This record gives sequence, C-alpha cells and structure tokens, in this order.
Amino acid sequence: MPNTMTLTDPDTYRRAEEIDVLRELLTVEGRRVLELGCGAAWMTRLLATRLGAASVTATEVDRIQHEKNLAIGDLPNVAFRFGGAEAIADPDGVYDLVCLFKSLHHVPVERMDRALGEIHRVLVPGGHLYVSEPVYWGEVNEVMRLIHDEREVRTAAYEALERAVDAGLCQWERQVFYQSEGLYPDWDSFAERFIQVTHTRHDLDAARIAEVRSAFERHLRPEGARFLKPHRVDLLRRRP
Repeated sequence: MPNTMTLTDPDTYRRAEEIDVLRELLTVEGRRVLELGCGAAWMTRLLATRLGAASVTATEVDRIQHEKNLAIGDLPNVAFRFGGAEAIADPDGVYDLVCLFKSLHHVPVERMDRALGEIHRVLVPGGHLYVSEPVYWGEVNEVMRLIHDEREVRTAAYEALERAVDAGLCQWERQVFYQSEGLYPDWDSFAERFIQVTHTRHDLDAARIAEVRSAFERHLRPEGARFLKPHRVDLLRRRP
C-alpha cells in the first residue's frame, strides 16, 4: 500500500512540474491517451505535442470551457469531448493511458467508483492510469480552503483508488509527492484563476471574498504571491 502518512512533512516532497513527473513515470509517445477533466487544455497540449501522444481524447464537464476548447485549431491529434468520467463514450480497451490531472476529486463522490470502473473498461489490459491530486496541506491550501474546502472530496478520491485496487481493477506501481511553484502577480490574477471560474459555483459573499483576499495578500511581495503547491501522483496499471 502506498505511503500517505507523511503528507505534511516537507521532506516528503521534491520540487518538480507535472510534465517532469509524468515523463519520468511513463512513456507517452505513440500511446492513445484519454484525459478526463481537461479544463483549459494546458496539459492536453503538452500530451499532444511535447510528450508525443499518438492521439488524445480530452473530456470536460464544464460546457463553457468545453466550447472554448473546441475553438482550439492547432492540435490535430486531439479530440475534445463533453462528458464525465462516470460515463465514457468509448468501447472497451481503446486507450493505453488514462490521465486525471487534479480532476478525480471533482467527480461527484457517489460516482467515483463508477468512474474508476469505466476507466478500467476503456483501458487496454496492462494500460496505465495516472492520477495527480492536490494535497490538503500547505500555505496555498490555507488560502484555497477559504474559497472551497476540499478536504472531504480529496479524501474520497484517494479512498476510491484504494477500493479500485482492492476490487482487483488495477494495481499500484508508483506514488510520487512533488511541489510545483505558482506565482500570481496580484489579487486580480489570483481571483480570475480561482474564483471567477465557470466550472464551480462558489457563491462567496463580500465578507468571504475579503477574507480570501486578506489571506492571499499576506503572501504578496513586489514580484507577486509565490506558493509551493503540494501534489500526490498515483500511477496504477490495469489488471487483465
């Protein structure tokens, strides 16, 4: 069983970016990839270009963001699709790799087991599942939890992975802990990135927004607010 007992120990983490961790753990080149919850398609682009995927199917449940993704015209090996992880519109065994970059905890808790069952279904035997999740710890979390406290859903996401392993759908191969750097020049850029979003309705009143801003601006320096963002990556392989 992977070690999750040192999540709040800074020595557990190394400094890295997502693409570096992914490149270290897997060979993406030439593989058929499904990305679930692609957001603004930042990682989609890296998968399709710098990492050399043969094809990428990138799904998103935020219809506004999906419409923006459909306007991307320079990624011929990418197909953007509207839909969730719990109902994947593909036949069995068509992907070599499924990726969830900070998106498993956004799947409704009651649908997480179904989503992992669907992932098992569409992966080829021996195919890989790469799951990257933010860790509920650190200075950035002290700000983010004021916007949307994700302790329960992040815990539920990890427990769903454990159940998938216990059920024989997949097996763990690696677990990696890393911190990536986020730099936000000012409050407006931070608010646009995390509050003024279409994928989640936060319903923050003026008092809470002021509280978030105060927490953010305690980290503000002349160059902006710099945070180290902790993540856990679980690499699993589909059982036959």
